[in-house]
Amino acid sequence: MSSREQSPHATAPDRDRLTSLLRRIVDGDQQAFAMLYDELAPAVFGIVRNVLRDAAMSEEVTQEVFVDLWRQAKRYDPSKASPRTWACTIAHRKAVDRVRSEQARRRREDRDHQSSVMVAADTVTEVIERQETRGEVRAALASLSPAQREAVTLAYFEGRTYRDVATLLSIPEGTAKTRIRDGLQKLRTRMGREL
Repeated sequence: MSSREQSPHATAPDRDRLTSLLRRIVDGDQQAFAMLYDELAPAVFGIVRNVLRDAAMSEEVTQEVFVDLWRQAKRYDPSKASPRTWACTIAHRKAVDRVRSEQARRRREDRDHQSSVMVAADTVTEVIERQETRGEVRAALASLSPAQREAVTLAYFEGRTYRDVATLLSIPEGTAKTRIRDGLQKLRTRMGREL
């Protein structure tokens, strides 16, 4: 590499030549752009590669830098920096932006992945728990006398009141309450938890 490729600091002739190329690029001179690319690509790529470490991504960002140089050539101000320094500054900013963008993308993907895995796991867990609970309830209901099972089923699974249960079964309300209460007590004992 020449000293021009290794350092963003420019000599006066180098600076003048590159400034001239940028002025020609403002006018749409593609040949001037090709010359600028040949001059600055190694330095730009080197800066980008130092930040990104990935060769393919570095090549992509280097191309983006040169698209920006083409588009922003009219913004170049020779009183602020040499063309080489200006290009290297744009390269560094673009590379850092890419790193930040990739980190944000990974965080989003990780967050999305975790939430989708959690939802799937929660859904499976809920289904299994519901199936286990249904099995426990069926077994517990089977342990009740037919009269208790009928009263509990009407009261708790169909949402009927004591009075409704008594009317539907043609029994006194007190008997309906007793069957429901006794049935629930057996269910609690059988299932080992509050109902």
